[in-house]
Amino acid sequence: MNSHIKKTLFSLVPLLMLSFTTLAAAESQPNVLFLAVDDMNDWIGCLETTPHAITPNIDRLAARGVNFTNAHTAGVFCAPSRAAIFSGQYASTTGCYETPNYFVGHPEIEALQMSFAKGGYATFGAGKLFHHPEGAIDQRGWTEFFLRNQFQRESGWPLESWSSETPVPQPFPASVYNQGQTFKAGLFLEWAGIPNDKEEEMADTIRVNWAVKQLKQKHDKPFFLACGLYSPHYPNYCPQKYFDLYDPAKIEMPPMKENDLEDLPPKTRKRTEARKLFHHEKLVKMGAMADAIHGYLACISYADAMLGRVLDALESSPYADNTIVVLWSDHGYHHGEKGQWGKHTLWERTSNVPFIWAGPGITEGVKTDVTVSLIDIYPTLSEMCDLPTPHQPLEGESLAQALSNPSAATDRNVYLPYMTPGEYAIINRDWRYIRYGEDGEELYSLREDPNEWNNLVSDDQYADDKYADVKANLSRSAPKTFAAPEEKLNLRKDLVIEGDTFRWEKGKGNYTPQPKYRPYTSQ
Repeated sequence: MNSHIKKTLFSLVPLLMLSFTTLAAAESQPNVLFLAVDDMNDWIGCLETTPHAITPNIDRLAARGVNFTNAHTAGVFCAPSRAAIFSGQYASTTGCYETPNYFVGHPEIEALQMSFAKGGYATFGAGKLFHHPEGAIDQRGWTEFFLRNQFQRESGWPLESWSSETPVPQPFPASVYNQGQTFKAGLFLEWAGIPNDKEEEMADTIRVNWAVKQLKQKHDKPFFLACGLYSPHYPNYCPQKYFDLYDPAKIEMPPMKENDLEDLPPKTRKRTEARKLFHHEKLVKMGAMADAIHGYLACISYADAMLGRVLDALESSPYADNTIVVLWSDHGYHHGEKGQWGKHTLWERTSNVPFIWAGPGITEGVKTDVTVSLIDIYPTLSEMCDLPTPHQPLEGESLAQALSNPSAATDRNVYLPYMTPGEYAIINRDWRYIRYGEDGEELYSLREDPNEWNNLVSDDQYADDKYADVKANLSRSAPKTFAAPEEKLNLRKDLVIEGDTFRWEKGKGNYTPQPKYRPYTSQ
């Protein structure tokens, strides 16, 4: 063998070793099925709550993985929660207390899907992963992001889950709460069944069917497949068969206490009493609470059925044994507890969420009450999938060890920012401490008072504070500094549509809002 050939062969050895190493890493990296639901609280079957929805598919996922019963959101409504999950940073760092667009004010942030793309993954997304209005989807890092029609691509990628091509009930509005009225925004407290034969026309069904299609494809490299459902977000419209799963006469009410708001700090009490009067008292007067809860339970069951389609497709695919499944809801939801209907609070009803993991490296059939947060998703997947370190520091904690050995997991304090800098909750197994900046505090002993009915912080400034040490210990888990809120963007003035994509630029907007589809029934 001449010297030239020898040199050539020796020069190829490092390249061959690198190729084999890269191939081995790619083969060992698990796929990820990332499943999100919207506004789903902890009323799922495997969490054994009252009330509880019929959720056989979520329950079977929990049976083959780790079910975190004490998991909490990273933001108190859709926009900040999803911004935190995909950026890996809290609102107190990004300023996204009420805004979803972390990628506008902080373009240096490498979102979760970007880390997967950098790590050699194909990345596929559909549905409500980010917030649902125009301009809220982080377009970076996706191999493909599915939208139902070309109009959505040409108008800033809104979800438009209830539009002219998706079925709505007639008469419209349908719920007793809204009948004969028009909507200024959203479709709040609206519920009804639609014909069963319209199920395939629903936006969530279309998105799920697209995700199923991806699982039937041949993939030459690991994939990150993310599918977000809009259900059970209002309006609670779904096929009638999911309403029929429940006996209206047997709908259970959640635990409630009269005068539950009396021991709150004055400003919080005033705000929540006004909200109670506007929604809760109206529903009580109408005798419609059970009916409203029925609609919510039906839509949880519809979401469960759609999740079942994706799980079935995974189980029958070649990827079943090497795919991590993550199921999460962006936050919980009140249905009359503390007189509230909705989210936007620092209490358990808003913060506690379904959070289930299953797949390779994850213990099967375990339920654990160790305290965790949705902010932990990014660092956990980074570790388990061997992703490159993103530009920004990740503020959660990896749950990889807890997933492989849940019995050894230790409890910790979890932080939840509110909608204003300096306001937050700190949560662990035993306590929930809430601070509204200089406007007051709440403290609940969760083992003795799981419904958070008795605020242990006295209004009497001269009273002995026997919980001072508890509060001090919990408050040490809050940030020392809080970012200023990100400036809210204006659709007309700042959203620039460029063919099939969009960008935000102050004062350069060319977006023209389109009227929301509202098929009102003439009275």
